[in-house]
Amino acid sequence: MNKPQKIIIVSLLFTAALSWYFSTMQPDMMNIMIGYNPTLISLFIASWTAGMAAMMFPAIIPMVVLYNKLITNKQSELFAVTIHTRFSHTFNIILFVGMYLIIWALTGLGLLLGWSVPMNFLMNNHSNNDVAIIFGSILIISGIYQFTPIKNKCIGYCESPLSFFMKRWKSGTAGAISMGAYHGLYCLGCCWPYFLIMVALGWMSVVLMSLFAAIIFGEKMWKKGIWVARCFGIALIILGVSSILGLIIPYDSMMFMHTESNTADNMGISHNEKNHGLNESKSEIGKKADIPGGGGMKM
Repeated sequence: MNKPQKIIIVSLLFTAALSWYFSTMQPDMMNIMIGYNPTLISLFIASWTAGMAAMMFPAIIPMVVLYNKLITNKQSELFAVTIHTRFSHTFNIILFVGMYLIIWALTGLGLLLGWSVPMNFLMNNHSNNDVAIIFGSILIISGIYQFTPIKNKCIGYCESPLSFFMKRWKSGTAGAISMGAYHGLYCLGCCWPYFLIMVALGWMSVVLMSLFAAIIFGEKMWKKGIWVARCFGIALIILGVSSILGLIIPYDSMMFMHTESNTADNMGISHNEKNHGLNESKSEIGKKADIPGGGGMKM
């Protein structure tokens, strides 16, 4: 392993570690995914992108290392590697990784605006049973996807970087952008169920992010990673069926049922104050029922 490859590996792992650190300090995502406030959306995208870097960068190391090797070899075939070409290589690698991360950032934005906020609005008027059925269905669909041909195809390109570059190779800056985007799309095709679950079910804690990161790493780094995906797919199907049957609650229901409390908070009313006021009202009604002429029933 030469020096540039070591630098790439250390850089990706350091960025991932730093992103994990920031992920531990992320705000409550449930309070962010309930509206179209531009500031909160920006905060979500920043937290989401940091989370993607933390989870995905260790798994893309073989792809980035091979990309560096290919562009170095192709450049060496034409003329000697100079400081200028080394800078160009570094810039292209940054573009490749950056476009990959942009694909995931846009995915987070799409999940937020296209799923979380609309579903939050719709689910406020539905019972827990309805929510359990919807979320159980999501888990089942995500589990079934693990057995589909498109999952198998996408994970194949992630497992075999050489196959990916043979199919999508383009030289220069435009090539770095194009291949980074394609790699992000293949990775999205491989892993989208995990991130839909994270947003849809509110599974965005560091512990669950670590679990998904370990599964993704196993899928991409092991030649038989498809079996990791399928085993997890079976687990998702079981969880989904259990949710529909009401045996478990695999979601953070407060994500969809705290609009009322938020409204009260915005009015300066706490839950204790609301309950206290309700108790006082009941007490007043009880008193009136015992006072002659007070509107209550006289025995």
